[in-house]
Amino acid sequence: MAESDDRDHGPLSRGGIAAQPLFAVGAVLLGSFLANFDSRLTTVGLPDLRGAFSLGFDEGAWLSTAGIGSQIFIAPAVAWLATVFGLRRVLGIPSLIYALVSLIIPFVHDYTTLIVLSVVHGMLLGTFVPATLMIILRNLPIGWWLPAISIYSIRVGFALDSSSSLVGFYVEHLGWQWLYWQGAVIAPLMGLLVYLGTPNEPVNRDLLRDADWGGMLLLGAGVSMVYAGLDQGNRLDWLASGTVMALLIGGGLLIIGFMINETLVRQPWAHFNVVFSRNAGLSLIVILLYTLTSLSNSSLVPNFLGTIAALRPEQTGALLLTYGALPMFVLVPISIVLLRHLDPRIVVVLGFSAFAAANIWGTQLSHVWAREDFVGIVLLQSVGQALTLLPIIIMALSNVDPARATAFAAYIQIMRLGGAEIGIALMGTWLRVREQIHSHYLGQHVQSGAGDVMRLLRELAGGFSSHGAGAAMGRAVGTLAARVQREANTLAYIDGFWLCFWVGMLALFLVALITRAPPGPLAPVPFDVVKNMLRKCGAKTASVRR
Repeated sequence: MAESDDRDHGPLSRGGIAAQPLFAVGAVLLGSFLANFDSRLTTVGLPDLRGAFSLGFDEGAWLSTAGIGSQIFIAPAVAWLATVFGLRRVLGIPSLIYALVSLIIPFVHDYTTLIVLSVVHGMLLGTFVPATLMIILRNLPIGWWLPAISIYSIRVGFALDSSSSLVGFYVEHLGWQWLYWQGAVIAPLMGLLVYLGTPNEPVNRDLLRDADWGGMLLLGAGVSMVYAGLDQGNRLDWLASGTVMALLIGGGLLIIGFMINETLVRQPWAHFNVVFSRNAGLSLIVILLYTLTSLSNSSLVPNFLGTIAALRPEQTGALLLTYGALPMFVLVPISIVLLRHLDPRIVVVLGFSAFAAANIWGTQLSHVWAREDFVGIVLLQSVGQALTLLPIIIMALSNVDPARATAFAAYIQIMRLGGAEIGIALMGTWLRVREQIHSHYLGQHVQSGAGDVMRLLRELAGGFSSHGAGAAMGRAVGTLAARVQREANTLAYIDGFWLCFWVGMLALFLVALITRAPPGPLAPVPFDVVKNMLRKCGAKTASVRR
């Protein structure tokens, strides 16, 4: 292997083919789903965790940031670690340590110890999804890639739509501790499947000797610091907080340092030349836009039902599970069939179109919408989840050398984890700012003392007068203020759906700029009907020429 080849493309990513592919697919299933469920459960269940650990709001916010930020820190380097040390070492031992940490955390009462264990817990969890992607690329026959990557990709939508129900079940029936203890049960089983389904590979000492540890540390630390700054920015008021500014500026400087480092070291672990290909770079941007446009599924619908309709997670979860998660058992096989026979760009367009339709529908909401009013939106979002991320990943991998996917996998993890978490942080800020703007404009009409406002206040005060005439007007004003806030929040969520819609439109525009991928193992095979038509057209052309 030429040195220049290593510098441009990264280390060789292909490993030994698994003797038992079904065990390897099972490891992919458990690892990818466990990672997403764990992150999602601790996010949805954070109010219950704050109560269980006796944490304040600020302490709970840093607990969430520490757990997810540590995942982002380790995730980009996992593909390289799997290439060097083998998947058994990268997944096997960490899965057992992860199970032990998951078992211990519910018994911790000291906040410092809790934060430290959460960081360790997050770093171990951060190895699972990238390593399961490497199982597919290194150890599965190419014919298994499409269904295995489908498992890898749908975990996001499935976890989003079923996590609320699972949180409610754990908290109401088994106890909040199972938000952690599920990992103690599933992780060792995943480690066993990795041991049975992947070959025992020796340590690649040549790559280890030239390891770019500095580059890994710079990128992981930089991206995780930027995430922490964005995650805390909404709570600490962005530029007014020295902590937020230090995290954002420091993280940005570390990322710049990583880019400089990759141009100087002899064997960079993830040279950014890999993303300079037009199709590969656009595919990564489209992955980022997918995480943003799908926020209507992960953030807007459940948060609206929680904020405006005052539903608990388990009540919202029934909607998302029934109409969001369960349809994927039908939609994902359809997506696989389409990708076997159609250009993935066509399938991506169908997926983003479903998201766009759901978001346009969401702009029609009002404060009277109940859970059942979101059925159509959630169904469309389920179609979008099934027809978007999988073809994007196929499209991206089709435009890079699969045997050189270690470097590219690092950037996929940044877009997957960093993009999703950054999107959630920015959406939270968008909703807060838009709510403040709408409250201001609505409040101006209330303060003007218009006739309709005074008439409504008299009606409300009349209803409260039976409980004390002296306090009736004060209670009426409080009720009116609550209604103004409710309407301002509703308008903010409408703006959120509009934002997701326009992000989806931008994604469709970028997909139109992606050219056809070169022939390769993931290239689609036309349907028999299409092949017959092409054959007949070719025969007619030949006869005319004769």
